[in-house]
Amino acid sequence: MKAIIYKGPNDVACEQTVEPEVNENEVLIKVSHAGICGSDLNIYLGVHPRAKAPLVLGHEFSGYVVNGDEQLPTGTKVCVRPLISCGKCSACESGNSHVCKTLKLYGIDTAGGMAEYVKVDRSKIHVLPNDFPMDLGAFVEPLAVGIHAVARTPFKIGDSVVVFGAGTIGLCVASVLKLAGAKQVIVIETNDFRINLAKDLGFTVINPKEDDVLNTVLKLTNQVGADIVYDCAAHPSVALQLTDLVRVQGTIEIVGSYKKPTEFKLLDIEFKELNIIGTRVYEARDFETAIQFIQQDFPYKKLLTILPPEEAKQGFANALTGENVIKTIFKFSD
Repeated sequence: MKAIIYKGPNDVACEQTVEPEVNENEVLIKVSHAGICGSDLNIYLGVHPRAKAPLVLGHEFSGYVVNGDEQLPTGTKVCVRPLISCGKCSACESGNSHVCKTLKLYGIDTAGGMAEYVKVDRSKIHVLPNDFPMDLGAFVEPLAVGIHAVARTPFKIGDSVVVFGAGTIGLCVASVLKLAGAKQVIVIETNDFRINLAKDLGFTVINPKEDDVLNTVLKLTNQVGADIVYDCAAHPSVALQLTDLVRVQGTIEIVGSYKKPTEFKLLDIEFKELNIIGTRVYEARDFETAIQFIQQDFPYKKLLTILPPEEAKQGFANALTGENVIKTIFKFSD
């Protein structure tokens, strides 16, 4: 079968490989679409701590059931929640398997969905509606990250919110907030392509290269500050601004992954009685909610760039620069 394989640092290729053999309780999926995630780019660069070459990449994918039964008929449209939890640690036993002590993923720790076929545990399957577009089926996973992030915060209709970063996750978070009834969604971004797209999607955008972020946010919020600030950028310069932009007794959520310890204004947390929240991936219910959100009136397709798997090298190179793409998705079948 055809698959996109990580072969070493800065080296991916579309090659022929062996079709997976399905074990008990596993489902064989004919892949339709599969997306590139930030963690895939870390693998591509050779800096991911767990992924080892050769590896079939991809944990964001949609497809069709091949080995169906009465409960899950052949041809059923599906997407996959790609988390592999141990089931034994305290997090798993407390119902929080998404923060498992040894959490693993398809496409990182075992073969993923950038292939014509992939096998997954039956419990990871989420059924898509019959009329669901399959390119957006591969977008359910990143949107579930945004769903979970918003659900972790005390967001309520009418809130004014700030989202740092207009990449995939930032725009997912922003879209969820908009659809959920935010008074205003203020996106902070420096990349011109992303700025224009965020504006086109209906968000208020601040470019730190042109405007003073703090003064602009205060002006937009009647000098109060945002109710919630979502950090989807994970940059040290952003960390230093978070406590300034949020109102007294407001909430800051760290959505992006900081690679190194960074300076943070801890005294502001005390003096403004702030709430600091973390978020990691998603739960099963977030996938179901993401499926519902994609069917609402928001132009998620504008975030997608569709390529054939034969253009894997160029697709990863473009995704790495982030200059003119948000979400690169490879089409393996209709």
